Amino acid sequence: MSVKQVFDFHEGNASMKSVLGGKGAHLAEMTRAGLQVPPGFTISTAACLSYFQGNEGLSEELWQETQSALRRLEERKGQKLGNADNPLLVSVRSGSVTSMPGMMDTLLNLGLNDETVQGLARQTGNARFAYDCYRRLLQMFGEVVLGIEGFRFEKILSRVKSARGAETDQQLSADGLCELIEEYKGCIVARAGRPFPEDVHEQLRLAIQAVFSSWHNPRAKFYRQLNRIPDDQGTAVNIQSMVFGNLGSDCGTGVVFTRNPSTGEKDLYGEYLIDAQGEDVVAGSRTPQPVASLRNDMPDTYEELLRVAKRLENHYRDMQDIEFTVEKGKLYILQTRNGKRNAQAAVKIAVDLVKEGVIAKEEALQRIEASHLDQLLHRGIDESAVADVLATGLPASPGAASGRAAFDADTAARWSRDGIKVLLVRPETTPEDIHGVLVSEGVVTSRGGMTSHAAVVARGMGKPCVCGCESLDIDEERGQMTVGSRTVKEGDLLTIDGASGRVIVGEVPLREPKMTEQLSELLGWADAIRTLEVRANADNPDDARTGRQFGAQGIGLCRTEHMFFAPDRLPVVQRMIVADDDAERNKALAQLLPMQQSDFEGMFEQMNGLPVTIRLLDPPLHEFLPQEKELLKRLEELADTVEPGEAEKAEKKAIEATLRKVRSLAEVNPMLGLRGCRLGLVHPEIYDMQAEAIFRAASRCRERGISVELEIMVPLVGHVNELEILRNRIDHAARRVKEEEGGIDAAYKVGTMIEVPRAALTAGQIARHADFFSFGTNDLTQMTYGYSRDDAEGKFLTHYLDHKLLQVNPFQSLDTDGVGKLIEWGVSSGRAEKPELKTGICGEHGGDKESIFFCHRVGLNYVSCSPFRLPMARIAAAQAAIAYGRPQGDAAKSSSSVSSLPAV
Repeated sequence: MSVKQVFDFHEGNASMKSVLGGKGAHLAEMTRAGLQVPPGFTISTAACLSYFQGNEGLSEELWQETQSALRRLEERKGQKLGNADNPLLVSVRSGSVTSMPGMMDTLLNLGLNDETVQGLARQTGNARFAYDCYRRLLQMFGEVVLGIEGFRFEKILSRVKSARGAETDQQLSADGLCELIEEYKGCIVARAGRPFPEDVHEQLRLAIQAVFSSWHNPRAKFYRQLNRIPDDQGTAVNIQSMVFGNLGSDCGTGVVFTRNPSTGEKDLYGEYLIDAQGEDVVAGSRTPQPVASLRNDMPDTYEELLRVAKRLENHYRDMQDIEFTVEKGKLYILQTRNGKRNAQAAVKIAVDLVKEGVIAKEEALQRIEASHLDQLLHRGIDESAVADVLATGLPASPGAASGRAAFDADTAARWSRDGIKVLLVRPETTPEDIHGVLVSEGVVTSRGGMTSHAAVVARGMGKPCVCGCESLDIDEERGQMTVGSRTVKEGDLLTIDGASGRVIVGEVPLREPKMTEQLSELLGWADAIRTLEVRANADNPDDARTGRQFGAQGIGLCRTEHMFFAPDRLPVVQRMIVADDDAERNKALAQLLPMQQSDFEGMFEQMNGLPVTIRLLDPPLHEFLPQEKELLKRLEELADTVEPGEAEKAEKKAIEATLRKVRSLAEVNPMLGLRGCRLGLVHPEIYDMQAEAIFRAASRCRERGISVELEIMVPLVGHVNELEILRNRIDHAARRVKEEEGGIDAAYKVGTMIEVPRAALTAGQIARHADFFSFGTNDLTQMTYGYSRDDAEGKFLTHYLDHKLLQVNPFQSLDTDGVGKLIEWGVSSGRAEKPELKTGICGEHGGDKESIFFCHRVGLNYVSCSPFRLPMARIAAAQAAIAYGRPQGDAAKSSSSVSSLPAV
């Protein structure tokens, strides 16, 4: 028995969305509810998927089922498709399961040809109306089905109007429209290589195929990829009998929202046009009127529209976007769907619906999207003012900023001191650029990915950032960059949009972020529901303060190497790294200790009573070493000195020594080299200094009555012996400081960052010496995949995503099948050894919704993310609790697949 593929509207309902698509399901639901919906039928999404499996267009089985549905529609309407005396006309629209605005334009008036247009003219007594419908069909069919550029029809229309002395489309007479129709037909033959089909059934067949084909057009694929919509949903086709808003002054068409999609206010919001068809409202050829004016033009219709809008919103329990047509004073509803809204409106509507008793708090939280919070908490672009997009890169950190392009950090710092707003534009950033990042409005790089140095630092600071913009050819020496044939010079004004990755020429107006009363209330609801703690990644007291403002329950990651980025500290760290002997290194460490201690005291003050997790130094050395090219450049300058003095000679000697040291420390693969705990084991005095600074800071704060909940994290452990040795040294430092500080108790925990696969696999052994695990998912993803994230995102990851080798970027959303299994195994093994073991993640995934859902499911205690992503993390953690309830047991119980990993 064959599966049913075509459904009359009255046969469906809202629960059949996966079969009928969103639009078809809503049409069916409204029909069953008795609303005035023009009758029709829906071809299912399954038919779309089958269409792509065949090679010869629509299957005969589907076509016969479609013809049967068409005959039933003809009987209901008392009209027949193609009948010259009483023609049935239909619209053809796409309708995917997940709303995809703009996927394929609607076809109206299908069924007109040279004969039926005359029948429509006789039937309505309005020849001008009939020919107007015909010319609309020809243009839409040419564009949507035959792929002819729309401007070609517009040029013909403009020419005919000019020749006939008509300023608007409505001023064209029936004769003028007939001339236009013949010109349109000629355009179709010339551009499509075939005539417009007079056979109305062929029109229908081609239109259905065009809807199916639109599922894989470039804009549809891009939209699905951007919004993570599966390719296997397919689109339905909705075929609906026409009603006409262009039959005269008692007719019209419009779109109305049940609430304002910009503000969330509970008022009808929309536009309409008298004597018009649907596309006129959005085409721009006529200026629509606000829907409130309908009260004067058609008072009875307006009151009925109010009643319908209220009924639909109550039924769907959300703001509705409604398309309507008025034919001879009678109101028809053509579509309803949950309305798109901006961030401010989304939050207000969700909160208001709870207060109105329409939905529960849990449902309100589930309706909030990460993009809404990004819009609310970061500055955004005024889209109406965007005119000249220079290039597009990766949207590495949300927000928007304008400023003058500076191609090096020193220039950015100098201009900033003079009061000039700056955008730092670099091939890539390093710790040596940090002073430029600090003073800049935002950052642009031509290399690097979503988790590059620039991206991570910018997100932590809440600055907009566009990374991996490979079309930018930056020439630092000449102070300019080129994009194709265009040149941007240092000092030129640019604007960046970190939410979309656009680099825009000139200064574009920005809108400021708002923490609204409704958002605060919504976050309070989330905090009451979620079970995951949400902490902040913070590298200094200012970051910690920001974290508290956004609701952090502690600091989940303090990257101590980031404390050395300031211009007065970086040279000291570099001296420590390139030191030739212990005495020289200890001298530099002695300078760093009070700096570290001061920062730690500031962070403990900000987090008074909340946990602070401090990661010991983990610098890939290449990020902190002096740049070889800069050293060589300075040597060349000194060599050009005609009569070098003693100072120049001494400087040359020092640079040569530094250059030798830099080259001796150079590594083939620095990310896998002397860093993390390896550095602490080879040079234990470094970690000894940090431990002393931490414990002295804790002791000072406790003396002042500040509650300190201290967690020290050892990075990059891959073997239990590494943690055992370093924990012993940390414990020794604690005892020593306690004795020196007069016996003040310095309670603390010691744990490790699990970022090496071997550490996850041997977590049971490592847990013997750890009080907590924090999964560093950035490096764990790199090492599990064998990808360098910067190279992957800049070179091949886009290809992988475009060709569906990967469904999502694993550096943005956690790879639960691979990296996730290591985390589950690590949690399970660790808690088997030490049941009270606290676990969390602190990589970039800590601010990603899907990753947070995973963390909740496997029973982690907390997630940690940059301060500006905390509101989103709080909402996502609540959404996870709503979706899955409280996690049951440990990771071993939550996933039977963990047992497939090798026993340790």
